[in-house]
Amino acid sequence: MNSVLTPSQVPLPSASGGWQEGDPPGRRRWHLRADPLPLEAGGELPGVRLAFETWGQLAPDRSNAVLVLHALTGDSHAAGHAEPGHPTAGWWDALIGPGRALDTDRWFVVAPNVLGGCQGSTGPSSSGPTGRCWGGAFPFLTQRDQVAAEAGLADALGIDRWALVVGGSMGGMRALEWAVSHPERADALLLLATAAAASAEQIAWANLQLHAIRSDPNWRDGNYHGTGRGPLIGLGLARRLAHVTYRSEPELQVRFGRFPQDTEDPWHGGRYQVESYLDHHAAKLVRRFDAGSYVVLSEAMNSHDVGRGRGGLRAALSRVTARTLVVGVDSDRLYPPSQQADLAAGIITSDGPRVIESPHGHDGFLIEVDQVAALVDELLPTHPPPPAPELRRHSHDRRP
Repeated sequence: MNSVLTPSQVPLPSASGGWQEGDPPGRRRWHLRADPLPLEAGGELPGVRLAFETWGQLAPDRSNAVLVLHALTGDSHAAGHAEPGHPTAGWWDALIGPGRALDTDRWFVVAPNVLGGCQGSTGPSSSGPTGRCWGGAFPFLTQRDQVAAEAGLADALGIDRWALVVGGSMGGMRALEWAVSHPERADALLLLATAAAASAEQIAWANLQLHAIRSDPNWRDGNYHGTGRGPLIGLGLARRLAHVTYRSEPELQVRFGRFPQDTEDPWHGGRYQVESYLDHHAAKLVRRFDAGSYVVLSEAMNSHDVGRGRGGLRAALSRVTARTLVVGVDSDRLYPPSQQADLAAGIITSDGPRVIESPHGHDGFLIEVDQVAALVDELLPTHPPPPAPELRRHSHDRRP
């Protein structure tokens, strides 16, 4: 059997699995920035639009807002079912909702799709100034650019200060940038499986994934949108590479060992179970993601250095005033706990580092929801001001 994902195996309406104009909006809302966004690398990005979702009701004094920031291939759909417009269920559904750690009967939870993403926010698959997709002309972004766009969303929602900013991996990078760039706008900070700056090894792993995408003949220098043939094989290979780093070696051994997949024979073109597992995750991503966004967001992660232009890491981290928990996953081989220890040591308001115990590696911050919920409980007040009774609405209402 052929273990390589081919475009014919993936039922896509176009060369990209990202959300497109005309697709069901789902529970998304949009914020359109009035003026171009100045970029750290130079130039500016016009027509910036952020897709976002909210749960709960904003209190009259706007003190109960929580910002949830997703990882590389996440999106604004942090909670809720899979439905038209949302191909997968909420990636942190067990954490957000009535009676959960982020109790939407009390907290107003906001999750934006990151700038450069492909699920409703401006990115390579979005229409550019010419009316055609940005494609390979989309500019280089940094985490600071993405946070600047999110700050504009907060302003539009009338939120001057977040009760909590929480994120893991790439989301943790942006959460940290929020606390350094806008220390007056965060009461509490939960940083999960992230670092103060991307390491050489993290950049190296990303480099392999970027080469996989750019080596696909259908990449066309990023200008494949509208051609009907995108770099799906390259994106699938990138996902396979990434997913190995997201899990731990002991977990893979215990779950799959050297067993073949079902009745397949690896000596005669078949697959081992672990190969089938990677194929499955590659196919899932290709159906819902855009290769151009994967490149833009990976390069933004590689650029992450909270100390850049701020006098170094120690000086930058000294800006953080939010009550902070820095948390690692004990089996994480991509963002090892030593990075969280260094990060916690540089933040004087940090009570840490803390460790999530999990066999699942880097993905532990998404899987071990009970442990994450306990950390959220430490940071959020037990009794925040409730929304005004006459304004109370269902937690999945799409209005602010």
